[in-house]
Amino acid sequence: MTIKNRVFSGAQPTGDMHLGNYLGAFKNWVRLQDDYECIYCVVDMHAITVWQDPKALAQQTREAAAAYIATGVDPKKSILFNQSQVSGHAELAWIFNCVSRLGWLNRMTQFKDKAGKNREKASCGLYVYPNLMAADILLYQATHVPVGDDQKQHLELTRDIAAKFNHDFETDIFPEVEPVIMAEGARIMSLRDGEKKMSKSDPSDMSRITLTDDPDTIAKKIRKARTDSEPLPGKAIDLEGRAGAKNLIGIYAAMTDRSRDSICAEFEGQGFAEFKQALVDVAVDHLSPITSEMSRLLNDPAEIDRALKVGSERAQEIAAPILRDIKKTVGFIG
Repeated sequence: MTIKNRVFSGAQPTGDMHLGNYLGAFKNWVRLQDDYECIYCVVDMHAITVWQDPKALAQQTREAAAAYIATGVDPKKSILFNQSQVSGHAELAWIFNCVSRLGWLNRMTQFKDKAGKNREKASCGLYVYPNLMAADILLYQATHVPVGDDQKQHLELTRDIAAKFNHDFETDIFPEVEPVIMAEGARIMSLRDGEKKMSKSDPSDMSRITLTDDPDTIAKKIRKARTDSEPLPGKAIDLEGRAGAKNLIGIYAAMTDRSRDSICAEFEGQGFAEFKQALVDVAVDHLSPITSEMSRLLNDPAEIDRALKVGSERAQEIAAPILRDIKKTVGFIG
């Protein structure tokens, strides 16, 4: 079976899209458009594994789509849609619920982290959502998935599910999915705590730069970002043990497509007042066009809805024949 090199990826429409989403995912998605057939999804079905206000979810889905487009995802070059518009995701997820093993899901650390001490009150969807993630990828016979450290375990589960399905039904319908390792900036940390990943759920708005922040807000957040009193070293290796400093250097590197070493060499011996101002200038210059385009798109939600509708139709064209083959393989009639 010959399958075209195809990328699938997506992000949940929960909370404001932030710098970590952009530098850790969207910026890399844009680069992949030139080398792969790319399918980018707003995964609204994943979002409801925890309670979402329906009106807020609809708005956040549009905001996520606007962020994709504003950061460079081209709806004409790639396929952009929201997950719930293609029913095959749910259909294949059920089949994978019957292929995946409880022991596999019990090893998923993200469920343990998200459910915490209240795991008995967590939704069944939160427990089995790695199977839905596998369905997202394999519904399109995607061959590559861009992953960060926190998604590697789920990609391994996807590979296990694909291999078991192929083995059990003596087929080669699913490819062996390969990771696309993210470039510099794949893991952007909180501005308030360099040991924690930048997150939409952090209670402090000062912990993240959102893609809708204006220049003054960006400047304020960077200037108040936690660092330390030591000057910047000449080599990136000397940033070890200095989480806040390492994070800011990493952000600068990711936005300028430079190495951490070259930035350290440029600012060697300087304090953070000077470096933070340089970072403010780079961040404002880099993010202002994105913020402006997001604002334009969100002022015309009908344009976003049209783009998602067209994208869902294109996604359905790919998914429908694959899902028919999967159902036939399982033994479903129709």
